Amino acid sequence: MRPAVLFPLFADTTALDGIGPKLARLIERVAGLRVIDLIWCMPQGLIDRRFRPAIADAPDGQLCTLDVTIDAHVPPQNPKRPYRVRASDDTGTVYLIFFNAHNDWIERALPIGARRLISGDVRHYGGEIQITHPDRMLAPENAGELDIIEPIYPLTAGLTQRVMAKTMRAALARLPVLPEWQDAAWLSRNDWPDFVAALQIMHQPQTLAELGADTPARLRLVFDELLASQLALALVRQRARRQAGRTLNGDGSRRKKLIAALPFKLTSAQTRSIDEIEQDMIRDQRMLRLLQGDVGSGKTLVALMAMAQAVEAGAQAALMAPTEILARQHLQTLEPLCEAAGMSVRILTGRDKGRARDKLLEDVADGSVDILIGTHTLIVEDVIFKSLGLVVIDEQHRFGVHQRLTLSAKGVGVHMLVMTATPIPRSLSLAYYGDLDNSRLDEKPPGRQRIDTRTVPLSRLHEVSDGIGRAIAHGQRVYWVCPLVEESELIDAAAAEERYATLSGQYGKDRVGLVHGRMKPSQKDAVMTAFQIGEIQILVATTVIEVGVNVPEATIMVIEHAERFGLAQLHQLRGRVGRGSGQSTCLLLYQEPLGETARARLTTLRESDDGFRIAEEDLRLRGAGELLGTRQSGFPDLKFADLARHGDLLSAARDDARLILERDPELAGERGSALRHLLYLFERDEAIKNLRAG
Repeated sequence: MRPAVLFPLFADTTALDGIGPKLARLIERVAGLRVIDLIWCMPQGLIDRRFRPAIADAPDGQLCTLDVTIDAHVPPQNPKRPYRVRASDDTGTVYLIFFNAHNDWIERALPIGARRLISGDVRHYGGEIQITHPDRMLAPENAGELDIIEPIYPLTAGLTQRVMAKTMRAALARLPVLPEWQDAAWLSRNDWPDFVAALQIMHQPQTLAELGADTPARLRLVFDELLASQLALALVRQRARRQAGRTLNGDGSRRKKLIAALPFKLTSAQTRSIDEIEQDMIRDQRMLRLLQGDVGSGKTLVALMAMAQAVEAGAQAALMAPTEILARQHLQTLEPLCEAAGMSVRILTGRDKGRARDKLLEDVADGSVDILIGTHTLIVEDVIFKSLGLVVIDEQHRFGVHQRLTLSAKGVGVHMLVMTATPIPRSLSLAYYGDLDNSRLDEKPPGRQRIDTRTVPLSRLHEVSDGIGRAIAHGQRVYWVCPLVEESELIDAAAAEERYATLSGQYGKDRVGLVHGRMKPSQKDAVMTAFQIGEIQILVATTVIEVGVNVPEATIMVIEHAERFGLAQLHQLRGRVGRGSGQSTCLLLYQEPLGETARARLTTLRESDDGFRIAEEDLRLRGAGELLGTRQSGFPDLKFADLARHGDLLSAARDDARLILERDPELAGERGSALRHLLYLFERDEAIKNLRAG
């Protein structure tokens, strides 16, 4: 249960003085519903009113605070013209300009003959010094009310900086005295303030530099956030380790037959990963392992070796893929190898109905099926295994935690191997998959040719079209990926349909197919099958073909408006070709002129085919949120940390979390109790539930 000392922070913003339902709705748009959401909302800049020159010395374009006497009012003759107020000091004259203002309000605020402190942006215009709509106007005796240093917060229509600043002060006043959860020696070595002081410094900076990414106050908050994240993952991992696993120690007979049936030699990365998985599966703790592999690195074979180990030990294995076409590709790949090793492999998809489905489920239930491949259909209630020992999840980011747990619950002590073809930078892997052991396939199997990658301006589109015509005349197959217009399947599909119409008119409808996200799965599968067997030679598509599609005969990938795609996504798309024996080409069509970031992306892709290097560069260019799509994918949204910048602190947080749980696995000691406050503050409440003590 959340500690009572934190209750004021998790109250609605309406609990703050002066915040009614209407204002709360405006604050919610920029920060959130609760006081803690406000506190996490950091200033984006600073207004510094300390510069107080004489009027004659006030420079153009600079924020100045002037001490003036009001000389005259010049109301407009035409209501479309501004109201002007003339003011002066010993050195010159300044005009205060007001558009659409109420005359009586200006006269009350700036009476003739009165002294006023006026703060705002100075402009030199037509020989005059002007301030249009001053930010602040007050009498010298009220100078204490002038915010000399004012943080700038994000706003929305109807919400002013003054209201936001006042609300923020009220929110910060609710910060309680909290026990220190960081190691004292670590704090001292880094010269970091305590948590509450760090927040006060960030919200009340005296210079713009204090808002920087690497100030002591910011780094303190970054490390707090990363430690909360790593501790939460470590608690989940600790709980998983407590759950008894099933020892699956095979005799190696089927794995030997598999290796003998391979037409190539395993890479050292595959051998290393197979060994890591084997050691996990012979323990009496459940395996939770992430297998990362670049396009074409041989993940499926590593997974098959793990499934063979399970079968040798008398268990069954399940392989869950996100789409039917991927599931069928796995079956096509695994069937001949399983036959050579004496293992039964079958597939279950939504297409299976009636008696055939009933017979398959009987075979799974009585153990006749060693390996069952499928889509989400595997988690349906009537799918019952005789002895499920291993679950393999392909393209794990396409599945929710609930789906993975539902499938693994169909056995006792089931080991889990999750795979991704998207290389993940080390910092992201630590931040988001820290509860999983990690195996990386960072080598390509021998014989895989490098893909010739070229950048071509869209002004040469006709040359590309002519080249495609020559290629299909020689029997080659071509992917043509259409531009990512925006996050809208409707608009992206329209772009694909337009390109399909153009290419169909040029080469004939019998040679060109179209797939996009708005088509029914059966329609997509039919077109993909036609492309796989060569009935059509050009496949026009949106990014639905990004992951997993395997057509070895396809040798050309055209990506239209490549500058709109992320680096990792471009790399995934490029990986759809180069899977056969023929030389493959990837053409990146771009719209001129290219921005600096887009140029850096395309240059990196042209120069490198190392998915892990590309992923690190993508993180540097785009940041973690955009790279992973955190809001869509259910990953925690980091408020302070920048994983591309703070990788060293992430590693330190992971080490600290591990050490904390070695010394105090229930967080029952003095520091452990303080750390519970940290977990609740950063809303890692689920992690607390993984403690025996609750």
